[in-house]
Amino acid sequence: MKHQTLVDKNLEYVWHPFTQMGVYRQHDPIIIEKGKGSYLYDTKGRRYLDGYASLWVNVHGHNNKRLNKAIEKQLKSISHSTLLGSSNIPSILLAEKLVEITPASLRKVFYSDTGSAAVEIAIKMAYQYWKNIDPVKYRKKNKFVTLKNGYHGDTIGSVSVGGIETFHQIFNDLIFENIQVACPSFYHSQYLTEEALRDAVLSQIEHVLRTRADEIVGVVMEPLVQGATGLFVHPEGFLKGVEQLCRKYNVLMIVDEVATGFGRTGALFACEHENVEPDIMCLGKAITGGYLPLAATLTSQRIYEAFLSDQHGLKTFFHGHTYTGNQVVCALALENIQMIEENKLIRHIQKTSKVLDKQLRQLATHPHVGNVRGRGLMYAVELVADADKKMPLAIATVERIISECKRRGLMIRNLENIVTFVPVLSMSKREIKKMTSIFENVLLDVLE
Repeated sequence: MKHQTLVDKNLEYVWHPFTQMGVYRQHDPIIIEKGKGSYLYDTKGRRYLDGYASLWVNVHGHNNKRLNKAIEKQLKSISHSTLLGSSNIPSILLAEKLVEITPASLRKVFYSDTGSAAVEIAIKMAYQYWKNIDPVKYRKKNKFVTLKNGYHGDTIGSVSVGGIETFHQIFNDLIFENIQVACPSFYHSQYLTEEALRDAVLSQIEHVLRTRADEIVGVVMEPLVQGATGLFVHPEGFLKGVEQLCRKYNVLMIVDEVATGFGRTGALFACEHENVEPDIMCLGKAITGGYLPLAATLTSQRIYEAFLSDQHGLKTFFHGHTYTGNQVVCALALENIQMIEENKLIRHIQKTSKVLDKQLRQLATHPHVGNVRGRGLMYAVELVADADKKMPLAIATVERIISECKRRGLMIRNLENIVTFVPVLSMSKREIKKMTSIFENVLLDVLE
């Protein structure tokens, strides 16, 4: 089918996510036809280096033969049967593997299909946990402590524990109240050292927990890096400090590893960097290698046991989806994890991360680069109009940079004035250098 025909049908029928369609209609859209390795190909035959891993999900590259075969093999047995009232082999084996590779505190796996759903489930589980233990003693527990600039998805519950006014303020009448504390982002703080910032935010959290613990279900946070609001990297020791406070004041620690999980930060999970063992962990995005939708909410044994009863209607967690634990996606996820281990992908990411860090930090002296930050293969370049005042670069200019990068064969994405580099995890050093080189040349050409 010709490109223009597809463009017409696209504009006629498709409503794109996070997109102002009135603006989108003014441009000739990119329509992806196929992918291979680290590259995407559109209907005009143009090739793009996938610098945002198709929204932070792709692990081993596009059109990977081994992952393709895993899907084909499962299809020869069965494509789907429900987990309501029965089980299936791939969901069992994947759950066993997830418990094996995640922090030791996590023992049970509840499946869903998106990161938002995984967080929604975590919120509901955590809330009901306290009610199941003692509904009278814990009757006031109905709030969560969250970080400013947090992002946990777009279902109503996950929006409630998020912190992006641009996306979510329209839904203020629908969402429940949370207790928000400062985002520990050093570049945007007034502190002289990261240690001082860390201690100040931890002190703020402790004050909230000490004075309002009877109201608090748990702390919900993205560990190490806050993703969709600007890739804000937390100071060393902050994550561990939050865990210690949760234990001290007997509230649940819920970590959203949807974006950071499966190697993105240079460890299999971000919690590993500080030996943190949460009560609940949310997984998604890269869990299937970037192929199909799957998410999981992992919990501790004590949380699971609080839901046990010999009566169906008592203490039961009434939540689920039609495709919960689908065989095809679970088989695919299991193959993805096996490939991560066999290919020593974490070691590869640690090496390519050094290249990405070095290449981007060379831009730090550019007058319109305010800050370069990141971990693993999750980096951001914050563009500014005035470096001293940290004044954001005009969005129209940033979008022109993104557009020009695409024209030169690099697919990346911006979060307002922050350009993100979250490439395919298996991307080679040469491809990493190509990605940063394209961006640097565009930056010079557009801004100078």
